[in-house]
Amino acid sequence: MLNTTLFKDRLHQLIATPSVSCTDDRIDMSNLAVIELLGNWLSDLGFKATIQHIADAPGKANLIATYGKGPGGLVLAGHTDTVPCNPDKWQQDPFQLSDRDNRFYGLGTTDMKGFFPVVLAAIESIKNQLHQLRQPIIVLATADEESSMSGARALTRASLPQARYAVIGEPTNMKPVRMHKGIMMERVSVQGLAGHSSNPNLGHNALDTMHTVLGELKAYRQKLRAEYTNSHFEIDYPTLNFGCVHGGDNPNRICNACELQFDLRPLPGMNLDDLHHEIDQKLSQAGLQDGTNVTVSKLFPGVEPYEEPASSELVKVAEQLTGYSSHAVAFATEAPFLQQLGMQTIVMGPGSIDQAHQPNEFIEQDQISTSVNIISQLITTLCR
Repeated sequence: MLNTTLFKDRLHQLIATPSVSCTDDRIDMSNLAVIELLGNWLSDLGFKATIQHIADAPGKANLIATYGKGPGGLVLAGHTDTVPCNPDKWQQDPFQLSDRDNRFYGLGTTDMKGFFPVVLAAIESIKNQLHQLRQPIIVLATADEESSMSGARALTRASLPQARYAVIGEPTNMKPVRMHKGIMMERVSVQGLAGHSSNPNLGHNALDTMHTVLGELKAYRQKLRAEYTNSHFEIDYPTLNFGCVHGGDNPNRICNACELQFDLRPLPGMNLDDLHHEIDQKLSQAGLQDGTNVTVSKLFPGVEPYEEPASSELVKVAEQLTGYSSHAVAFATEAPFLQQLGMQTIVMGPGSIDQAHQPNEFIEQDQISTSVNIISQLITTLCR
């Protein structure tokens, strides 16, 4: 039976420990306090907790906590960071757990600090059976999933952890996900030449070239939509979104420079490096036609699309335990990184993605006991 008091206390402590990750250094925070909390709780349950500090991200770390020995095993993975928030848009302090309307409110309740108390409760619910396990349980807590994914990248460089199965507890309402789109974020920089607006021949207008760039990208977006489709996705084609554009400084001055930032979400089977190269070639040519320099650069290394075969043992077990068929989602996760380590990987956790990154984020309390039961059954099925 779920110890609701203990569950709530753990969730309260996690929410009250800010761990925002952000590409803006003024907002970005360390996640070490959350890692230490989780490490202490898991050590009390007999796990060997190892902290992996991330060399190129000071103040950031992963936790790899292992119970048992042997080949194979099950990884239960989640990220410790949250996105930034706007406290003035919340009905309560986002860093204080609020219990009302049969919901727990707070930053990270769904995405995805709430997964860790579920895992702890699941382990405690089968503590009398742990000695029967023949393969290890590994609880993995990562850094910076919401920004650079530096935690997942550090794990792949170190080839850690090693196991047979991995479940990433992102919010899916405990319905198994076996594929998602990737994401790449790109910057297009146009370097023109300033001059007096009364004589266009005095310079090269970066905004004129950016107009050409936008036309090329719109045509490329249509090309991708025509060439690639996957019916498993609600939006069954790759998307390319113009996120922001900045350029110029005065209406009577030829625009000297302009920058566009966009994201592209490719389907499984599409390669990020190939897409980047193709875009770079197209836009460089557009710049040459206008006599203006155009460069394309990556805002971050990107996340590859992910797909786990429908025939995977892990997919079949998850479908049987939940009663739901596996499906696809548009948002990206750490799944490709764990899959690169040789594990069968699915995404499945409590809460709804619709609540993620929103003011007044919450998790439905009715989901918690069911989630605990499913995770405990996954452990006993795959590790015993």
